Amino acid sequence: MRIGYAAGAFDLFHVGHLNILRMARERCDYLIAGVVSDELCLSTKGVEPVVPLHERLEIVGSLDCVDRAVAETASDRLDTWKDVGFDIFFKGDDWRGTAKGLDLERRFAEVGVQVQYFPYTVHTSSTKLREALQALSAAPLAGLVGT
Repeated sequence: MRIGYAAGAFDLFHVGHLNILRMARERCDYLIAGVVSDELCLSTKGVEPVVPLHERLEIVGSLDCVDRAVAETASDRLDTWKDVGFDIFFKGDDWRGTAKGLDLERRFAEVGVQVQYFPYTVHTSSTKLREALQALSAAPLAGLVGT
């Protein structure tokens, strides 16, 4: 049985997240989704998720394409592999060819884990959704004054 692992913050869940999880599930027999903890998200991305970890775990774990959702708390993905166990690691192709991606591939190859990349959904991202929400909350409520 081929066990796959797809990690992400999965904050402000959108179609790009769903596409990656569906594609990952098609390429393994059992899919584990690693939902990055609030603390790890803050330390790696510099932002705290809008949706708390326990809710993101529930959302991701309820998808038909996900067999199991786990909290990802280790900054080193090899530590996650030791804790969870998987044969294939799925990642967005924005990492392909980068120093971090090449290091990840090398380290996983040493323990027999294959890295597979998926196209990054450029038109939709949690970052863009967060920026849109911030713009909306900062915008004056035109036409509502005095009503």
